[in-house]
Amino acid sequence: MTAQPVILDVDTGVDDALAILLAVRHPALDVRAITCTGGNAPLAQVVANTLAVLDAADAGNIPVAAGAHRPLLEAPQHAAAIHGADGLADLALARSARAPEHGHAVELLRRTLADSAEPVTIISLAPLTNIAMLLRLHPDVTERIARVVMMGGAVGSGNATAAAEFNVWHDPEAAAIVLGDGLDVLMYGLEPFYRVSVTHDDARRLSDSADAGARLAGALLTHLIGIDATEDRVADERVAIGDAGAVCAAIDPSPLVTRLAPVEVALSPGPTRGQTVVDLRTMVGADITAARAIAPATVVLDVDAEPYRRLFLETLLGTSIRS
Repeated sequence: MTAQPVILDVDTGVDDALAILLAVRHPALDVRAITCTGGNAPLAQVVANTLAVLDAADAGNIPVAAGAHRPLLEAPQHAAAIHGADGLADLALARSARAPEHGHAVELLRRTLADSAEPVTIISLAPLTNIAMLLRLHPDVTERIARVVMMGGAVGSGNATAAAEFNVWHDPEAAAIVLGDGLDVLMYGLEPFYRVSVTHDDARRLSDSADAGARLAGALLTHLIGIDATEDRVADERVAIGDAGAVCAAIDPSPLVTRLAPVEVALSPGPTRGQTVVDLRTMVGADITAARAIAPATVVLDVDAEPYRRLFLETLLGTSIRS
Protein backbone atom coordinates (compact mmCIF):
# COMPACT_ATOMS: atom_id res chain seq x y z
CA MET A 1 0.00 0.00 0.00
CA THR A 2 1.29 3.45 -0.92
CA ALA A 3 1.22 5.80 2.04
CA GLN A 4 -1.07 8.79 1.57
CA PRO A 5 0.67 12.15 1.86
CA VAL A 6 -0.70 14.27 4.70
CA ILE A 7 -0.08 17.57 6.45
CA LEU A 8 -1.00 17.86 10.12
CA ASP A 9 -2.29 21.22 11.34
CA VAL A 10 -2.12 21.26 15.13
CA ASP A 11 -2.39 23.31 18.31
CA THR A 12 -0.46 20.71 20.24
CA GLY A 13 -2.11 19.95 23.50
CA VAL A 14 -2.57 16.51 25.01
CA ASP A 15 -4.70 14.81 22.37
CA ASP A 16 -2.92 16.52 19.44
CA ALA A 17 0.22 14.88 20.81
CA LEU A 18 -1.52 11.49 20.75
CA ALA A 19 -2.51 12.19 17.15
CA ILE A 20 1.03 13.14 16.13
CA LEU A 21 2.44 9.99 17.72
CA LEU A 22 -0.03 7.88 15.75
CA ALA A 23 0.37 9.72 12.44
CA VAL A 24 4.16 9.59 12.28
CA ARG A 25 4.23 5.92 13.30
CA HIS A 26 1.53 4.51 11.02
CA PRO A 27 2.74 3.19 7.63
CA ALA A 28 -0.43 4.29 5.82
CA LEU A 29 0.48 7.96 6.31
CA ASP A 30 3.38 9.97 4.92
CA VAL A 31 3.52 13.09 7.10
CA ARG A 32 5.03 15.75 4.84
CA ALA A 33 4.76 18.73 7.23
CA ILE A 34 3.24 19.90 10.50
CA THR A 35 1.85 23.41 10.84
CA CYS A 36 1.03 25.02 14.17
CA THR A 37 -1.52 27.53 15.39
CA GLY A 38 -2.33 28.96 18.78
CA GLY A 39 -5.25 27.20 20.42
CA ASN A 40 -4.88 24.73 23.27
CA ALA A 41 -1.75 26.68 24.22
CA PRO A 42 -0.04 29.86 22.97
CA LEU A 43 1.70 29.48 19.62
CA ALA A 44 5.31 29.35 20.86
CA GLN A 45 4.36 26.61 23.32
CA VAL A 46 2.49 24.71 20.60
CA VAL A 47 5.62 24.71 18.42
CA ALA A 48 7.84 23.58 21.31
CA ASN A 49 5.36 20.83 22.20
CA THR A 50 5.19 19.60 18.62
CA LEU A 51 8.96 19.32 18.33
CA ALA A 52 9.19 17.51 21.69
CA VAL A 53 6.54 14.99 20.62
CA LEU A 54 8.44 14.29 17.40
CA ASP A 55 11.48 13.53 19.54
CA ALA A 56 9.51 11.08 21.67
CA ALA A 57 8.18 9.43 18.52
CA ASP A 58 11.73 9.16 17.11
CA ALA A 59 10.30 10.72 13.95
CA GLY A 60 12.34 11.64 10.92
CA ASN A 61 13.02 15.15 9.67
CA ILE A 62 9.48 16.50 9.35
CA PRO A 63 9.30 20.27 8.76
CA VAL A 64 7.36 22.18 11.42
CA ALA A 65 6.27 25.81 11.09
CA ALA A 66 4.57 28.36 13.32
CA GLY A 67 1.44 29.98 11.93
CA ALA A 68 -1.43 32.01 13.32
CA HIS A 69 -1.00 33.06 16.94
CA ARG A 70 -4.61 34.15 17.28
CA PRO A 71 -8.01 33.83 15.54
CA LEU A 72 -8.86 35.99 12.52
CA LEU A 73 -11.03 38.40 14.53
CA GLU A 74 -11.01 37.67 18.23
CA ALA A 75 -8.53 37.34 21.08
CA PRO A 76 -7.10 33.86 21.65
CA GLN A 77 -8.65 31.59 24.28
CA HIS A 78 -6.37 28.84 25.55
CA ALA A 79 -7.26 25.61 27.35
CA ALA A 80 -4.82 25.21 30.24
CA ALA A 81 -7.57 23.80 32.45
CA ILE A 82 -7.71 20.74 30.16
CA HIS A 83 -4.19 20.47 28.79
CA GLY A 84 -2.07 21.89 31.61
CA ALA A 85 -0.11 25.12 31.74
CA ASP A 86 2.39 23.87 29.14
CA GLY A 87 -0.26 22.22 26.96
CA LEU A 88 1.20 18.76 27.59
CA ALA A 89 -0.13 17.84 31.02
CA ASP A 90 2.76 19.70 32.70
CA LEU A 91 5.05 16.76 32.00
CA ALA A 92 8.02 19.11 31.55
CA LEU A 93 9.35 17.33 28.44
CA ALA A 94 12.93 18.15 27.48
CA ARG A 95 13.24 20.97 24.98
CA SER A 96 13.90 19.60 21.50
CA ALA A 97 17.07 20.32 19.52
CA ARG A 98 14.90 20.40 16.39
CA ALA A 99 14.27 23.83 14.94
CA PRO A 100 11.08 25.03 13.24
CA GLU A 101 11.06 26.42 9.73
CA HIS A 102 11.86 30.12 9.42
CA GLY A 103 8.82 30.85 7.25
CA HIS A 104 5.14 31.08 8.17
CA ALA A 105 2.98 27.95 8.35
CA VAL A 106 0.88 29.15 5.42
CA GLU A 107 3.99 29.22 3.25
CA LEU A 108 4.92 25.70 4.37
CA LEU A 109 1.39 24.55 3.54
CA ARG A 110 1.55 26.18 0.09
CA ARG A 111 4.99 24.80 -0.69
CA THR A 112 4.23 21.29 0.50
CA LEU A 113 1.06 21.15 -1.56
CA ALA A 114 2.78 22.57 -4.65
CA ASP A 115 5.75 20.20 -4.39
CA SER A 116 3.67 17.04 -4.06
CA ALA A 117 3.21 14.87 -7.13
CA GLU A 118 -0.26 13.96 -5.87
CA PRO A 119 -2.95 15.79 -3.88
CA VAL A 120 -2.35 15.93 -0.15
CA THR A 121 -4.78 15.36 2.72
CA ILE A 122 -4.80 18.03 5.41
CA ILE A 123 -5.61 16.64 8.86
CA SER A 124 -6.69 19.65 10.90
CA LEU A 125 -6.70 19.09 14.66
CA ALA A 126 -6.77 22.77 15.60
CA PRO A 127 -8.67 25.98 15.01
CA LEU A 128 -8.80 26.36 11.23
CA THR A 129 -7.03 29.72 11.07
CA ASN A 130 -3.98 28.53 9.12
CA ILE A 131 -6.11 26.67 6.58
CA ALA A 132 -8.46 29.62 6.09
CA MET A 133 -5.49 31.94 5.54
CA LEU A 134 -4.06 29.50 2.99
CA LEU A 135 -7.33 29.41 1.05
CA ARG A 136 -7.59 33.19 0.99
CA LEU A 137 -3.94 33.88 0.14
CA HIS A 138 -3.42 31.01 -2.30
CA PRO A 139 -6.78 29.96 -3.74
CA ASP A 140 -5.01 28.10 -6.55
CA VAL A 141 -3.85 25.40 -4.10
CA THR A 142 -7.33 23.96 -3.63
CA GLU A 143 -6.78 21.55 -6.51
CA ARG A 144 -3.75 20.20 -4.63
CA ILE A 145 -5.82 19.37 -1.53
CA ALA A 146 -7.21 15.83 -1.68
CA ARG A 147 -9.48 16.48 1.30
CA VAL A 148 -9.58 18.05 4.73
CA VAL A 149 -10.09 15.75 7.71
CA MET A 150 -11.28 18.24 10.29
CA MET A 151 -11.48 17.55 14.00
CA GLY A 152 -14.06 20.16 14.85
CA GLY A 153 -17.71 20.90 15.29
CA ALA A 154 -20.56 18.85 16.65
CA VAL A 155 -23.99 17.71 15.56
CA GLY A 156 -25.25 17.92 19.13
CA SER A 157 -23.94 19.83 22.13
CA GLY A 158 -20.56 21.50 22.30
CA ASN A 159 -17.74 21.47 24.84
CA ALA A 160 -16.29 25.00 24.81
CA THR A 161 -19.88 26.21 25.18
CA ALA A 162 -23.22 24.43 25.25
CA ALA A 163 -23.45 24.95 21.49
CA ALA A 164 -19.88 25.01 20.17
CA GLU A 165 -16.88 22.68 20.00
CA PHE A 166 -13.55 24.29 20.95
CA ASN A 167 -11.71 24.33 17.60
CA VAL A 168 -14.59 25.93 15.72
CA TRP A 169 -15.53 28.20 18.64
CA HIS A 170 -11.95 29.47 18.85
CA ASP A 171 -12.12 30.82 15.27
CA PRO A 172 -15.62 30.53 13.80
CA GLU A 173 -14.81 32.76 10.81
CA ALA A 174 -11.94 30.47 9.81
CA ALA A 175 -14.16 27.40 10.08
CA ALA A 176 -16.82 29.12 7.95
CA ILE A 177 -14.23 29.86 5.27
CA VAL A 178 -12.97 26.27 5.13
CA LEU A 179 -16.42 24.68 5.20
CA GLY A 180 -17.67 27.11 2.56
CA ASP A 181 -14.80 26.70 0.10
CA GLY A 182 -16.12 23.63 -1.70
CA LEU A 183 -13.36 21.29 -0.49
CA ASP A 184 -13.92 17.63 0.27
CA VAL A 185 -14.29 17.92 4.07
CA LEU A 186 -14.73 15.12 6.58
CA MET A 187 -16.12 16.69 9.77
CA TYR A 188 -14.98 14.51 12.66
CA GLY A 189 -16.78 16.24 15.51
CA LEU A 190 -17.50 15.64 19.16
CA GLU A 191 -19.70 12.59 18.55
CA PRO A 192 -16.78 10.31 17.51
CA PHE A 193 -14.25 12.40 19.49
CA TYR A 194 -15.57 11.14 22.81
CA ARG A 195 -16.65 7.70 21.61
CA VAL A 196 -13.24 6.48 20.38
CA SER A 197 -11.46 5.51 23.57
CA VAL A 198 -9.09 3.09 25.24
CA THR A 199 -9.37 1.47 28.65
CA HIS A 200 -7.53 2.57 31.76
CA ASP A 201 -5.63 -0.72 31.53
CA ASP A 202 -4.59 0.23 27.98
CA ALA A 203 -3.20 3.51 29.29
CA ARG A 204 -1.18 1.59 31.90
CA ARG A 205 0.09 -0.78 29.21
CA LEU A 206 1.37 2.19 27.22
CA SER A 207 2.92 3.77 30.30
CA ASP A 208 4.83 0.55 31.03
CA SER A 209 6.21 0.26 27.49
CA ALA A 210 9.94 0.37 26.77
CA ASP A 211 9.21 2.73 23.87
CA ALA A 212 9.42 6.48 24.58
CA GLY A 213 6.53 7.37 22.30
CA ALA A 214 4.23 4.79 23.85
CA ARG A 215 5.24 5.92 27.35
CA LEU A 216 4.42 9.52 26.47
CA ALA A 217 1.02 8.42 25.17
CA GLY A 218 0.41 6.58 28.43
CA ALA A 219 1.31 9.62 30.52
CA LEU A 220 -0.94 11.88 28.44
CA LEU A 221 -3.85 9.45 28.68
CA THR A 222 -3.33 9.17 32.42
CA HIS A 223 -3.70 12.95 32.62
CA LEU A 224 -6.90 12.76 30.57
CA ILE A 225 -8.42 10.07 32.77
CA GLY A 226 -9.12 12.67 35.45
CA ILE A 227 -10.62 15.04 32.88
CA ASP A 228 -12.83 12.41 31.25
CA ALA A 229 -14.18 11.32 34.63
CA THR A 230 -16.33 14.47 34.51
CA GLU A 231 -17.47 13.94 30.88
CA ASP A 232 -20.55 11.74 30.65
CA ARG A 233 -19.93 11.16 26.94
CA VAL A 234 -16.96 8.93 27.87
CA ALA A 235 -17.76 5.47 29.26
CA ASP A 236 -16.60 4.46 32.73
CA GLU A 237 -13.06 3.06 32.94
CA ARG A 238 -12.26 4.48 29.51
CA VAL A 239 -10.44 7.55 28.24
CA ALA A 240 -11.01 9.25 24.89
CA ILE A 241 -8.12 9.50 22.45
CA GLY A 242 -9.71 12.65 20.99
CA ASP A 243 -7.79 14.09 18.05
CA ALA A 244 -6.03 10.79 17.47
CA GLY A 245 -9.39 9.40 16.38
CA ALA A 246 -9.42 11.86 13.47
CA VAL A 247 -6.07 10.42 12.37
CA CYS A 248 -7.62 6.95 12.58
CA ALA A 249 -10.41 8.23 10.31
CA ALA A 250 -7.84 9.40 7.75
CA ILE A 251 -6.15 6.01 7.85
CA ASP A 252 -9.32 3.88 7.67
CA PRO A 253 -12.76 5.47 7.28
CA SER A 254 -14.63 2.15 7.21
CA PRO A 255 -15.72 2.22 10.92
CA LEU A 256 -17.41 5.60 10.43
CA VAL A 257 -21.14 6.24 10.07
CA THR A 258 -21.43 9.39 7.95
CA ARG A 259 -23.92 11.62 6.18
CA LEU A 260 -23.29 14.17 3.46
CA ALA A 261 -24.93 17.33 4.77
CA PRO A 262 -24.73 21.12 4.58
CA VAL A 263 -22.88 22.64 7.54
CA GLU A 264 -23.09 26.29 8.52
CA VAL A 265 -21.13 28.00 11.28
CA ALA A 266 -23.00 30.42 13.55
CA LEU A 267 -21.06 33.70 13.50
CA SER A 268 -23.32 36.08 15.38
CA PRO A 269 -22.42 37.10 18.94
CA GLY A 270 -24.22 35.23 21.68
CA PRO A 271 -24.58 31.72 23.08
CA THR A 272 -24.63 29.96 19.69
CA ARG A 273 -21.45 31.57 18.27
CA GLY A 274 -19.23 28.83 16.84
CA GLN A 275 -22.00 26.26 16.59
CA THR A 276 -21.89 23.99 13.56
CA VAL A 277 -25.44 23.78 12.25
CA VAL A 278 -25.65 20.43 10.46
CA ASP A 279 -28.71 20.13 8.26
CA LEU A 280 -29.78 16.48 8.41
CA ARG A 281 -33.29 17.05 7.09
CA THR A 282 -34.49 14.61 4.48
CA MET A 283 -38.19 15.53 4.45
CA VAL A 284 -39.17 18.78 2.80
CA GLY A 285 -41.45 20.36 5.38
CA ALA A 286 -40.33 23.84 4.37
CA ASP A 287 -38.29 25.49 1.66
CA ILE A 288 -34.75 24.12 2.16
CA THR A 289 -33.38 25.29 -1.18
CA ALA A 290 -30.98 27.75 0.42
CA ALA A 291 -29.53 25.11 2.75
CA ARG A 292 -29.08 22.68 -0.11
CA ALA A 293 -27.04 25.31 -2.00
CA ILE A 294 -24.35 25.18 0.72
CA ALA A 295 -21.34 22.99 -0.07
CA PRO A 296 -21.93 19.80 1.93
CA ALA A 297 -19.43 18.13 4.23
CA THR A 298 -19.19 14.46 5.10
CA VAL A 299 -20.29 14.52 8.73
CA VAL A 300 -19.39 11.70 11.12
CA LEU A 301 -22.49 10.76 13.09
CA ASP A 302 -21.16 7.64 14.84
CA VAL A 303 -18.26 5.21 14.79
CA ASP A 304 -17.48 1.61 15.60
CA ALA A 305 -14.88 2.50 18.20
CA GLU A 306 -13.14 -0.84 18.74
CA PRO A 307 -11.24 -0.97 15.41
CA TYR A 308 -9.80 2.48 16.16
CA ARG A 309 -8.80 1.44 19.67
CA ARG A 310 -6.86 -1.45 18.18
CA LEU A 311 -5.35 0.68 15.42
CA PHE A 312 -4.12 3.25 17.96
CA LEU A 313 -2.70 0.75 20.45
CA GLU A 314 -1.12 -1.58 17.92
CA THR A 315 0.59 1.31 16.14
CA LEU A 316 2.08 2.76 19.33
CA LEU A 317 2.96 -0.58 20.93
CA GLY A 318 4.25 -2.09 17.70
CA THR A 319 2.42 -5.35 18.29
CA SER A 320 -1.04 -6.84 17.91
CA ILE A 321 -3.26 -6.88 20.98
CA ARG A 322 -5.73 -9.52 22.10
CA SER A 323 -8.22 -7.37 23.94
